[in-house]
Amino acid sequence: MRLYGLIGNPLGHSRSADYFNKKFREESIDAEYRLYALSDVSGVESLPADMAGFNVTIPYKRSIMPFLDALSAEAESVGAVNCVACRDGRRVGYNTDIEGIRHTLDLLLDGTEVERALVLGTGGAAVAVRYVLRERGIASAMVSRTAGRGDMTYDELTESAVRRHKLIVNATPAGMYPRVDEAPAIPYEAVGEGHFLFDAVYNPPQTLFLRHGQRRGARIIGGEEMFVAQAEASWRVWNSGQR
Repeated sequence: MRLYGLIGNPLGHSRSADYFNKKFREESIDAEYRLYALSDVSGVESLPADMAGFNVTIPYKRSIMPFLDALSAEAESVGAVNCVACRDGRRVGYNTDIEGIRHTLDLLLDGTEVERALVLGTGGAAVAVRYVLRERGIASAMVSRTAGRGDMTYDELTESAVRRHKLIVNATPAGMYPRVDEAPAIPYEAVGEGHFLFDAVYNPPQTLFLRHGQRRGARIIGGEEMFVAQAEASWRVWNSGQR
C-alpha cells in the first residue's frame, strides 16, 4: 500500500484526507492518505520512511524548502512548495497551487482583462498567486499585516487603491474554518460591480470575505476549484514525476 499525507498546522479545516481516500476507494487504488499536524516544520524528518509523497499547507509552504533535496523549476521560481514527491530516498518539491490558481482565475475572469490586483497575504499561497498574475501581465500589490513584508499594510490600504485594483485575492487563512466570522480588514465599501474576488480558502465554501464582495455586486469564487485542481496535479506529480 502506498502512503501519502498532508503536513501543516492546524489541519482541522483540511478536506485532503477525505478527498484522496475517497478517490482511492472509487478508483480501487491501494493507497492511504493521512494528516500530520506538525508543531514545527522539522517534524517532516520523522514522517514514515515509506511515504510516496505528501502535500504541504500553512504555515510550512516556504519553510519546508530547506528540508528538500530538489525543487521543480516552478517551485524554485515561486519560492514555495505545496507538494513533495518521495523517490529513491530523495524529496522533490513542487508547486501545484499554481495550476489551481490558473484554473480558478480562468473561471472567475472568464476572459475579462484586469490590469491590477491586490493579493492579501505574503505567505506561500500569496507568492503562488503573484507568480500566476505575473504570467498574465497583471500588476499586483501584496497587502500584509506587518510593515515591510508586503507592498503595503492593511492600515495603508485606501478606498482609492481598492477601487483601482479590480481583482482581489485572499491568500490568507482569514475566514477559514473554524474562524468563519473573520475576514481580511479591507475597505469593502470601495468594492463594486467591476470587482472580482477570489478566496483561496475552501472551507467554508463561501467566506465572509466573499459575502462582503457579493453584497456589493462583485463576481466571486471560493477555493474549491483551486483545491481540486491542485490535488489532482499533486496526484500526477506523485505518479509521473511531472505535471
